[in-house]
This record gives sequence, C-alpha cells and structure tokens, in this order.
Amino acid sequence: MSQSASKESFREKMVNWAKTRRFTNIKANLDGHEKPTAYSKPDEEKPYVPDATGIKLGVKSYFEVAMKSDNNERVIRKWKLLSTLAEMRNGKLYLFAPKGHKAFVTGIVKERNLRASVESI
Repeated sequence: MSQSASKESFREKMVNWAKTRRFTNIKANLDGHEKPTAYSKPDEEKPYVPDATGIKLGVKSYFEVAMKSDNNERVIRKWKLLSTLAEMRNGKLYLFAPKGHKAFVTGIVKERNLRASVESI
C-alpha cells in the first residue's frame, strides 16, 4: 500500500474518531466530503489544506494524519500554521500518528512547542 493510499485510510479513521467525539460540520480532504478551506502563506506557492476540520461546542478544531515524510519542514510549517489557527479560535490541533510514527510526531511537537494533541490511530 502506498503512503498516499494508507494516509487516505487513516483520514477515514480520523473522521470517524471526530464523529464519535461529537464534532459536527466535519470537512475532510476525502472523496464524498466537503473540502476544508485551504490556507496560504505569502512566501509560498502551494497552499496548506488540513486533512479535516470540525466544530464542537462552537469551536473549530483541525485534524491531521501525522506521518514522517520526505518534506518534513513543509509538514512542520503546516502544523505550526494549523496550531496557530486553532489557538486563535480557542480550538485544538489533533495530530493522528499511525503506528511507528508517534515518537517522531511527539518529538516534533515538543521540539517546536506546538499546541497539539497527539493521538494514536
């Protein structure tokens, strides 16, 4: 299974996790779902699209499948942006780490002082 195909299946699990925790208005970067809003930075061409967003008690949170990648710096910039957006809206950034990726993700969160909750998936 390719990394993009496995990330797709993890996104589905992540959306189910959010639904069971009573998040509503879930938007996901998946077929059959409304796509989340893309965010761009002035100095970068490619926008950042969250894997999913959801609202709980009127507060918007962001959800990301967190895996090691060939472009870790871009991934970290995306997490920083989503963490900041979540904090501005009193929401939360949830990073879902598949087996074998949790230590990497937890290390990045601590090293970069990101406000994020790391969940196993």
